Amino acid sequence: MRAFGRFLSMVTPPLFLISSLHADGLADLARRYARDYGVISRAHARIPSFSRQTGLACSACHTTFPQLTPFGRTFKLNGYTLTGLQLVKAGDSGKRATLQLDLIPPVSAMVLSSLTQTRKTQPGTQNGNVDFPQELSLFFGEAITPHIGTFLQITYDPREGGIGMDNADIRYSNHANLGSKVLTYGFSLNNNPTVQDVWNSVPAWGFPFAASETAPTPAAATMLDGAFGQQTAGLGAYGLWDNHLYAEFSVYRSAVQGGPNPPDESSTNTLHGVGPYWRGFYQNHWGAQTLMVGTLGMSTSLYPEGVTGLRNRFTEIGFDAQYERALGGGNLTGHAIWIHEKQKLAADFAAGTAANQENTLKTLRVDASAYTPSRFGLTLGYFNTTGTEDPLHYAESNATGRPNSNGFIMELSALPWLNTRFELQYVFYNKFNGTKSNYDGAGRNAHDNNTLYLLSWVAF
Repeated sequence: MRAFGRFLSMVTPPLFLISSLHADGLADLARRYARDYGVISRAHARIPSFSRQTGLACSACHTTFPQLTPFGRTFKLNGYTLTGLQLVKAGDSGKRATLQLDLIPPVSAMVLSSLTQTRKTQPGTQNGNVDFPQELSLFFGEAITPHIGTFLQITYDPREGGIGMDNADIRYSNHANLGSKVLTYGFSLNNNPTVQDVWNSVPAWGFPFAASETAPTPAAATMLDGAFGQQTAGLGAYGLWDNHLYAEFSVYRSAVQGGPNPPDESSTNTLHGVGPYWRGFYQNHWGAQTLMVGTLGMSTSLYPEGVTGLRNRFTEIGFDAQYERALGGGNLTGHAIWIHEKQKLAADFAAGTAANQENTLKTLRVDASAYTPSRFGLTLGYFNTTGTEDPLHYAESNATGRPNSNGFIMELSALPWLNTRFELQYVFYNKFNGTKSNYDGAGRNAHDNNTLYLLSWVAF
C-alpha cells in the first residue's frame, strides 16, 4: 500500500510505511480512523477476504455495505494491496522481492435469496416468486504484489442456469510526488464501465444495491446503466492528486460472454473499435463529512447486428455527487446522478426499427439513507427517465412510443451480523414505459408493477 493522501496524514503513520504495518498496527489505524471520521464501528464487508487480508474490521472500509468510507475508497484506488497478514516471500540473488503471497486463500462467497411480489400478477406467470438462490458468487480478492491487486467475482445465475464472470477489476497502483503533493496513480483492467469507480453514485454500485431479478422494470436505460456489463473489457489509467482531484481515461472493447467469439454476423450490439470512457471528480473531507462532485461519460459506436454495415452511435455525459457524514453513532449518506444520452440511430433508422435518426434519453436518480449505530437503516430513492418519443424504437416495450418512467423506492434494512443483511424494499411506479395507464395496450398500468421485495444477503 502506498500513499493514502493528506486527509489521513494526521491519524496514520508515514504513508510509505503502511504496507509494512502488522495486524496490530492496522487495527489501531482502523480504530483511530473510525474515531476521527465518525465511522460506525460495526459494518458489513463486501468480501470478507479483504478483511482477512488486512486484519481490519469491516467498518474501516465500509459504512454499510456496499458504501465505502474514505479509507475504503483509498484502499481500492491503491490496488487492494494493504495487508496485515504474514506473507510467503521470495527474492532473487539481487535481494529483489519476486514473490509476496498471503498465507490465507483470498476466497469469499456470497448468497442472495429473495421473494418478489408484484401488485398485479404478470400475464401468464405465478406471483410471489422465490429465488433460492437469487445469486451465488465466489470472490477472489487479494494483493498479488505490493502494487497489484484483484477483485474478481464468479457468479451462478439460476435464470441462465450457468456460471460466468461477473464484476472484475484488476489494478496496478503506485504513487509519486507532483508539485509537492502526493499523486496516487494506476491502471485498471475491468469488464464494466463504472465498476472500477469508488463512489456509490455511479451505475455499477448505485442504489438499489440489490433488486428483484424477476419483477418488471422499465425498458429504456442509458448504455452506461448496465448495457456493457460483463460484455466488454476495458483498460484505463487514473490518478488522484492531493487526495482531492481525480481523473481517469479508459477504452472498452467488446468481450462477449455466451456469444460467438470472435464476433460474427450473428452477434448483436458489438462495439466498432473501442469506446472511450472518462471520469473526473473533486472530493473534500472536513471533520466527519465528505463531499464529492464529479462527471463521467462515454462515446460508443455499435453494430446492432453483425460486425459490418451501418452503426448506431451513443454519446453520454453525466454528473454525479455524493455526501456523507456521521449522524450520532450512525451515518447519513446521499447520492445523485444525472446522465444525458444522445443517440444517432443510423443503423436502426435504415432497418426500420427507429422512426427518428436522432433521439435523446435522460435519467436522474437521487437517494438518501440513514443508519443507526445498531445497523438499522432507512433509504428513500427517486428515479426518473425521459426521452424522445419514437414509436418504432420503443415498440417492443410499450404502446406509447415514449421511454418515460419514474417512481420511488423505499427500503428498510437490518444488519444483525457483520456479514448478514436483510432488506424489505418497495418500488412504486408513477409512470412505466411511457405512461401511467395501459402502457402495453392490453390494460396494464404502471401501479400494477409496484414491487415488494424481501432479501437475505450473506457473505462469508
